[in-house]
Amino acid sequence: MDNGILNILFEYLNIVFMVFSGTLFTLYLVMAYLATRNSIHYKHKNSFGDLSKTMASPMAPTITIIAPAFNEGLTIVENVRSLLSLQYVNYEVMVVNDGSKDDTLQKLIEGYDLEKIDKSIDPNIKSKQIRGIYNSTQRSFSKLTVVDKLNGGKSDALNAGIYLSESKYVGCIDVDCLIQPDSLLHVVKSFYQHSEKRVIAVGGVIRVANSCKISGGTLEEIRMPKNWLAKFQLLEYTRSFLLGRMAWGRIDSLLIISGAFGFFDREIALAVGGYDTNTVGEDMEIIFRMRRYMHDIDMPYHVAYIPDPLCWTEVPESLKIFMNQRDRWSRGNLETLRTHKDMFFNPKYGRLGMLSYPYWFFYEWLAPILEFLGLIAVLVFFYLGVLNWDFFIAITVTIYCFSIMFSFYAILWEVYSYNQYPKTRDILTLMLFAILEPIFFHPIIVWSSVRGNYKKLFKIKSGWGSQVRKGFAKA
Repeated sequence: MDNGILNILFEYLNIVFMVFSGTLFTLYLVMAYLATRNSIHYKHKNSFGDLSKTMASPMAPTITIIAPAFNEGLTIVENVRSLLSLQYVNYEVMVVNDGSKDDTLQKLIEGYDLEKIDKSIDPNIKSKQIRGIYNSTQRSFSKLTVVDKLNGGKSDALNAGIYLSESKYVGCIDVDCLIQPDSLLHVVKSFYQHSEKRVIAVGGVIRVANSCKISGGTLEEIRMPKNWLAKFQLLEYTRSFLLGRMAWGRIDSLLIISGAFGFFDREIALAVGGYDTNTVGEDMEIIFRMRRYMHDIDMPYHVAYIPDPLCWTEVPESLKIFMNQRDRWSRGNLETLRTHKDMFFNPKYGRLGMLSYPYWFFYEWLAPILEFLGLIAVLVFFYLGVLNWDFFIAITVTIYCFSIMFSFYAILWEVYSYNQYPKTRDILTLMLFAILEPIFFHPIIVWSSVRGNYKKLFKIKSGWGSQVRKGFAKA
């Protein structure tokens, strides 16, 4: 190929890359501004007024916490005990045993004196066959219901719980997550803070519990993870939840609520048919459908977001398990975007169609693919001897410095707002990992995303993958 043509092609790619990067920089700066404004507004709004007495009243709205369980026999009794100790009156805990192959059900029966009850079940429930429903014979465990069903996956188990619940609100969580005792007070408060709009869903920050001290299902001491991969994820979660999702919440355009801690208006969740069991990105997809439904019936609504540290979970410490997780997330993104592609730049859906969906398409789904292809292009141009080193070094340093700056801001804002890691050593550790992240951690994210998209686009069968956990540190 003629060098002149190569130079023109390379200059064209330079322009495209600069425009893409410049737009991303601008969006991130706007997100930081919006997140800061929203955090300040949230803290100011919640600095006065105590709803704990109101929400502890028998007149408080009912809520069901649905916790799917599959082969959780080692920790299920302790995990459920934690859920039964929340500071709220009108709630129930519904554990859905999703066809476990171990002794999960037997441990629950023995640990909570369960007995099978005779209850009619609607045959039209959109889930695998329900084999039985259990309640405790002890009054102290009266809030607990256990559903035993054939294996159908997490989404299927959550659907069973949503259909069987009779509460106004349902909370869909991971059974091995640690929920703070006052979490339901914050959640229900969020459902009732918008008088002019119907709050259809409430999400919150997910914190990293690796290496933290846990005793009796209670968080005793917050500690920095010891594992290097968990440290990178802590930084990523801090940036994503405290800045990214907080910013989207500010303009009421949040498109995803974490599957580990999500609460829904049960009526709306049922109206859209519950979770989609044919996707691995069920937590994102259900928000798309609920938002679309509210737009279609022309009813004012809101998706609320809580920045308080209410939910703690264990993140993968194995590189293989971590890459499988991110592989799955990328496949879920693509599935959801493809399913709802008619929303792309569709003014009918307002900010959702004109801003949120395009952002997710270009910068959450497409960006890792472009990064990967850009790396290949750089290697090709280097081999052909037409690489503009001055431009390449300048843009690389600029992107690197910007990413560090954004991470530093997230860390410092965490210190200012919630200060979960008060030790100076911990903050300096996070800053060090922010410097290392673009070199060591981000390439893993990009490769995992590319691999997931490749599997989906070429229809290579791949499910959830193994999610083995080590368990929380004991106090």
